[in-house]
Amino acid sequence: MLAAFDNLLMDDRPRDLKSLRRGLVEFLYFGFKNARSCLFVFTFMATVLAMPRAGLFGIPRYDLLLIVALGIQFWMVYAKLETWDELKAVCLFHMVGFALEAFKVSGSIQSWSYPDFAYTKIFGVPLFAGFMYASVGSYIVQAWRMFDLRIRHHPPYWMAATIAILIYANFFTHHYIGDYRWYLAACALGLYSRTTVIYRPLDRDRQMPLMLGFILIGFFIWLAENISTFWGIWRYPNQLGAWSAVHISKWSSWSLLVIMTFTIVASLKHIKSKIHIAQD
Repeated sequence: MLAAFDNLLMDDRPRDLKSLRRGLVEFLYFGFKNARSCLFVFTFMATVLAMPRAGLFGIPRYDLLLIVALGIQFWMVYAKLETWDELKAVCLFHMVGFALEAFKVSGSIQSWSYPDFAYTKIFGVPLFAGFMYASVGSYIVQAWRMFDLRIRHHPPYWMAATIAILIYANFFTHHYIGDYRWYLAACALGLYSRTTVIYRPLDRDRQMPLMLGFILIGFFIWLAENISTFWGIWRYPNQLGAWSAVHISKWSSWSLLVIMTFTIVASLKHIKSKIHIAQD
């Protein structure tokens, strides 16, 4: 059934549509393709929302979430929705995310916490937490296929890798030295100022600035973070007494993290073939 739905969404045969109707149909296909690209995100978030805080069958909630996340991930590979190379990239996102989580919840930092007990907690972080970062990579991988993405005027890989490493490092170092996220954001804006992403919502290519894509994805992750903290999956210090919305500044952090994630995805062999590197 899912394969049939994918074939329908990716059918790019020319359509005879007038301007107003074309705009509406392309908008609907754009939404459906984005929703399909969020397959891992939607299934995992649905589990998060449905899971009782006390867990089930004597198994703590965090441990059950890890089991479900692993099941979804391996099902996607088994069903050929992701390749083994893509799974390796997703695993890298998991490790990168877990390392950041372990640092952020450590006793000397305590940026946020996971209040519930779990058998699969290491350094105060339940192992399922890495999948929240991996889900961003999964979305980009799926969207690349669904929209037939191509990149024009991508910066040289060494430049993209350098800014990605600095962005990741700043998540750690800003606790000890200044927070340079806005300087890094300015550098990224300059680096990707000419970069456009070409995508196909229906039967015609469209394009937009790649930086706009980073910002939009970051916004939706911020919304998902609000939902997760509301359900008590993790909590910031100001949410321990009563829930409040995650500060809007987190949007910028997530957008920067998307840049780092995109850089990892862009290194996959079958994706590199669709990336045009700027020569001047």
